[in-house]
Amino acid sequence: MQASKKHKNCDKPQQFYHMNSSKPAREAESHYLPQKHQLVDLFSPNDTSRTRNLSHQESNIQYCTLESSSVAASAIHGIRQSSSISLSSTTGSPASQHDSLSDNTYGSPASVSCLTEDPNDLRHKLKELETAMFRPEVDNGDSFETSFERQLLESEKWRLLEIVRGDLKQGLIACARAVADDDFMMVESLMDELRQMVSVSGEPMQRLGAYLLEGLIARLSSSGSSIYKALKCKEPTSSELLSYMHILYEVCPYFKFGYFSANGAIAEALKGENAVHIIDFQIAQGSQWISLMQALAARPGGPPRVRITGIDDSISEYARGGGLHLVGQRLSRLAESCNMPFEFHAAPLSGCDVQVEHLFIRPGEALAVNFAYQLHHMPDESVSTENHRDRILRMVKSLSPKVVTLVEQECNTNTAPFFQRFLETLDYYTAIFESIDAVLPRDHKERISVEQHCLARDIVNVIACEGAERVERHELLGKWKSRFRMAGFSPYPLSPFVNATIKSLLKNYSEHYKLDDRDGALYLGWKNRVLSVSCAWL
Repeated sequence: MQASKKHKNCDKPQQFYHMNSSKPAREAESHYLPQKHQLVDLFSPNDTSRTRNLSHQESNIQYCTLESSSVAASAIHGIRQSSSISLSSTTGSPASQHDSLSDNTYGSPASVSCLTEDPNDLRHKLKELETAMFRPEVDNGDSFETSFERQLLESEKWRLLEIVRGDLKQGLIACARAVADDDFMMVESLMDELRQMVSVSGEPMQRLGAYLLEGLIARLSSSGSSIYKALKCKEPTSSELLSYMHILYEVCPYFKFGYFSANGAIAEALKGENAVHIIDFQIAQGSQWISLMQALAARPGGPPRVRITGIDDSISEYARGGGLHLVGQRLSRLAESCNMPFEFHAAPLSGCDVQVEHLFIRPGEALAVNFAYQLHHMPDESVSTENHRDRILRMVKSLSPKVVTLVEQECNTNTAPFFQRFLETLDYYTAIFESIDAVLPRDHKERISVEQHCLARDIVNVIACEGAERVERHELLGKWKSRFRMAGFSPYPLSPFVNATIKSLLKNYSEHYKLDDRDGALYLGWKNRVLSVSCAWL
């Protein structure tokens, strides 16, 4: 969801979906997904010779967005050549089985019909017939039972195709199940149907379906990181990417919800402090701190001395068009206008690499640490024995902070198996795309670019990547609570003022946004789906 996150293990993440936003929506759609003949028809069961004779040139068709479609085609072709469902001539078609039987068992038509009067010759022919009738299955192809089972299986698959035809959501689910089961013939058939149903300029489910389908195709290549390497269209300039991120920030309340709730907890915890140090593990453009600095500057006793340490990543740097010094300059100008003593320290490194010495800790300062939509990028024990997710929390606790704020997507995509992860992603982003549809018209010239550059990369990473390459690893609040408690933290209740601030914020958005305050945390949702959660710890 957060466009400024680092996908360091997937190579050049800033170059994900590169579609010129000035193109008409229909032209953009035609460039996004390959036509059905480019993948599925190449492997049509009715044209196995095309499959076997597919030229190298045909198998490397270039697309305007990702090459994952052609990569997946090659991958499926290679897998199916060695699988039990191969379309090669090993088992043979019914026709070839008949031809083989005629040539090798009964002899030529003339010899079959020419029954000589020689009794020995007749007995010989009968013996050949008996041998042909009772020879082992390995010599005579599939048995009746095997053939019958295959026909039942094919019938079941056609029945499934009829069910999902016209139902995009069920089609996506069935395709993901087939991918999970390595049912490549079913995958091909379903993808043929799905390509005709998805559209990056259509309804919310059609748009989301386009990116989910791309994720499934990339996954079939067994190299999810290839989606970050094989890009054919112009990448957005830094100013364009920043513009897309700003549009998403304005039209959806998710980021403001997180920033405002975290700032409220920090302001409450630092009340009355004269020297304040804030460590932001994902400072991005520094926008979160503008409202907090203004609030601190307006304190009756005068502003405190404020120091901010900003930790960065390459995507944020690209969007800014420069390094962290730009954030420092922006916040310094604001502090000067508020007559606030201010320092900014830059820590241009991945959050996983942060050590105490990078944080510029000074005695006598009240410390606040902010994890806003960032901690889920830290690999945990399921990825590496280093377990940076818990290591960072223990390190922060050792600094004795006044408050630590956590804002995360309420989504379970960390250790869930692929199919369950797909279902969770489908459900979560359905709500996200519906919420965008409520405020941005479908003919909005930059909406496609916003969704592609700020959302689609994360979706495909969750679906296509595994191991260290999968950096989008969300957990539910219950799991985060366990991690914080194991690190020695205790819950820090959010004040009623924070709740009131968020309710006031949501008045500017759709009535379908819901705010829930329970168990010491704030939950923001769209209709019946919780999307983000915010809480604080000490």
